[in-house]
Amino acid sequence: MGLWQVNADTLAGSRFVVSALNETISSLRDLERNTATHPGRRVWLDAHVPAYRERLRDDPVTALLMRVGLTRPWNADFLTPTPLAEGDTPFAEELTRIRETPPETARADLMVSADGPLPALLRRDDLPARAADLLEWVWTEAVEPYWWRRRQILEADIVARTRQLSRHGWAAALDDMRPGMRWLGDGRLQINVLDYPPREISGAQLLFVPVTPGRGWVSWEEPHRYAVVYPCSGVLVDADRAPAPDALGRLLGPARASVLVLLGSPKSTTQLVALTGQGLGSVGRHLKVLLDAQLIRRRRAGRSVLYYRTTAGDVLIEAQTEPSP
Repeated sequence: MGLWQVNADTLAGSRFVVSALNETISSLRDLERNTATHPGRRVWLDAHVPAYRERLRDDPVTALLMRVGLTRPWNADFLTPTPLAEGDTPFAEELTRIRETPPETARADLMVSADGPLPALLRRDDLPARAADLLEWVWTEAVEPYWWRRRQILEADIVARTRQLSRHGWAAALDDMRPGMRWLGDGRLQINVLDYPPREISGAQLLFVPVTPGRGWVSWEEPHRYAVVYPCSGVLVDADRAPAPDALGRLLGPARASVLVLLGSPKSTTQLVALTGQGLGSVGRHLKVLLDAQLIRRRRAGRSVLYYRTTAGDVLIEAQTEPSP
């Protein structure tokens, strides 16, 4: 299994960062696989996979580059650069790091990912430029239109993780971050279940990078910076959910209807603000109206108050989605 040896100073100096490029890379991986980890992601894929497939149909080099570089157990390192420690780097600036990868480095990384010699089609010097062009297209067409909301979701996840860390310590914060990852004690962080030699990263910068799609990876720029890219917690990943039914929006108002739709699973006010893009005051007013109408209830979970639909709320939602006779 993959192990990172981490000392106390490295953990203490670690930080969470938001990366538009990592969100785009993760979205590209989902487009390539066309597999959804939750219903909201299926809606997004159905909207964007056809255009993605059409773009690659006449570009066999880039299509093969993606299959070799992003769908194997180990990503080609140049396609998943480690974010800068400052975070919030503009997408174009992050993308430059991929575009300026030396061709020989790109080919060497792809050989590791392919676990053998490169196909003849990939023995060329323009692979970094091709990868950067495709990522720029994915960002423009399929990520940037949703970025304002996705960023709020990522930031809400960081708030929740930080709170969990402060209350329960590193073991609790790390163990559920991504499949196969857990804190083993004695400075040992298991990052995956793959058979790779341990790495000593004490003294390096350790970054945790959330993405809204349901998969993650690890990356590094030895010896200075290492990153764990992880999927957002389940209640936050509905960034691309289907909108509230039109009839429900006319009945309750579109903003209030969207809140009711989201409460099929318990959520806090902070999560609702992140998911809807509405202000805290607006969300609070919608929750009060829905509580008074007995369409939702609330309960305390630790220091958080979670809201969820009642049976009456469920019936109202279901009535809008059933086909007309």
